[in-house]
Amino acid sequence: MKKILVTGANGYIGRYVTKTLLENEYEVIAADVHFDNVDSRATYFRDSIFDIKENLYVELGQPDVCIHLAWQDGFVHNAPSHMEKLSQHYRFLKDLGEQGCKNITVMGSMHEIGYWEGAIEAETPCNPLSLYGISKNALRQSLLLMARNNGVSLKWLRAYYILGDDLHNNSIFTKLIQAERDGKKEFPFTSGKNKYDFIDVKELGFQIAAAAVQTDISGIINTCTGQPVSLGEKVEDFIKQNRLNISLKYGAFPDRDYDSPIVYGDNTQITKIINATALHKI
Repeated sequence: MKKILVTGANGYIGRYVTKTLLENEYEVIAADVHFDNVDSRATYFRDSIFDIKENLYVELGQPDVCIHLAWQDGFVHNAPSHMEKLSQHYRFLKDLGEQGCKNITVMGSMHEIGYWEGAIEAETPCNPLSLYGISKNALRQSLLLMARNNGVSLKWLRAYYILGDDLHNNSIFTKLIQAERDGKKEFPFTSGKNKYDFIDVKELGFQIAAAAVQTDISGIINTCTGQPVSLGEKVEDFIKQNRLNISLKYGAFPDRDYDSPIVYGDNTQITKIINATALHKI
């Protein structure tokens, strides 16, 4: 049985990664500051991972694998905390790798890329346009160097447009639910023509777990569906499935110049991983 450390285990994504691993009989060390949404079968690590100055690997239970999901203000893309906390993330992961954890998976983001039209591949050039994207991009570059120097198998996972468990995120789907609760009959919307790669958070949790526990594929891996769907189509489907009594007011907001008309992930690598995995979904 492998012992897996999951940081940010109580977060929007972390709770599903943790549950997937536990359901597949892995031992999980869940690190976070709160645990109200963490499966009770996990071992809770309640101290701040950034405050451990010595013997980090030993203090965290000598995990075979680390899945680093912890990140402050992930939904606020220009929050100063992204750059302010960057060195803490790097030091934590560098120390963990140097001290003995040789299989590390880190959550990246499509926002490392910046503006792009079409499929994002591992080799797609990065030109981030937010503090969130800039900090994630810098962390990836520094960790790839660290991994080469310390014999670490690094999996850098890029997520796209996440939905599901919509009361716990900050997406348009969350805002739709809130508008319905407020008794609104119309929801101001764009043209809805832009196409994105949407993935349910449970499926994302499964993909992250599957990528982390395998050792055949490393480097940049897109965790995605590989299928671009128009925002309007996805939102209309969400309204129908959730039986919301609200309609979209198309054209109330103009389409933003910096939003790509179509962007999605190349899912070649994650498909290979899923096809080879023995993990089952929750």
